[in-house]
Amino acid sequence: MYEKPKILPEGDKAVLVEFGNEISEECNDRVMALYSFLKEEKIKGIISLIPTYRSLLIKYEPLIIPYTEITAKIKNILSSIDKASYKNAKVIEIPVVYGDEFGPDLEFVASYNKLTPEEVIEIHTKPLYRIYMLGFTMGFAYLGGMSEKIATPRLERPREKIPAGSVGIADKQTGIYPIESPGGWRLIGQTPVKIYDPKSEKPILLEAGNYLKFVRITKEEFFKIKEEVNQGKFKVNMYDYTN
Repeated sequence: MYEKPKILPEGDKAVLVEFGNEISEECNDRVMALYSFLKEEKIKGIISLIPTYRSLLIKYEPLIIPYTEITAKIKNILSSIDKASYKNAKVIEIPVVYGDEFGPDLEFVASYNKLTPEEVIEIHTKPLYRIYMLGFTMGFAYLGGMSEKIATPRLERPREKIPAGSVGIADKQTGIYPIESPGGWRLIGQTPVKIYDPKSEKPILLEAGNYLKFVRITKEEFFKIKEEVNQGKFKVNMYDYTN
């Protein structure tokens, strides 16, 4: 964590606010505090806000709000929320069926870590995973909090096609493929929930600053939920995060 956040110009239409050079919830709390404030404030001239692990990129229109003015506003805001934490986090439960055709690498992950498949599933479903940021593909969440007990290297040769909703492990990270795409993560399960749905009023289900909880389901539940999702009847379980 920096003693004071750094405000850096990014071209002529963006400003980057850096809070540190580490990946931690404390650092990300500061990012999300500023993100939430600016999102609510709706300052004229600010076009978009992109939170990351340790910084916030603020895109703006210089003909509406010049660089000197936006940096002055940011400094003023930071002085009032510098010690604030992000208090509006939610927990979203993502149902996952593990193993077999849904998670063809579950056995390998277990063998690599000298565990049973059941132990891998138990370890994977235990934490609340912090959603630090979105990137890579639409709606792909970079999660923090996976146990190193199930850390597994990527595939030496990536798969050409991975189904949307596949849940994988790559080194010390876990994540969900929002869309069908190539990828080299070890697949351990799949969710029937659409993480990215361009036809939805809210296309991207997950948000930076929130938490994700994997919940184990059976094959029968997977197909039941998938049908409900296709009919627009399924709603994910979401509740307030309490530390």
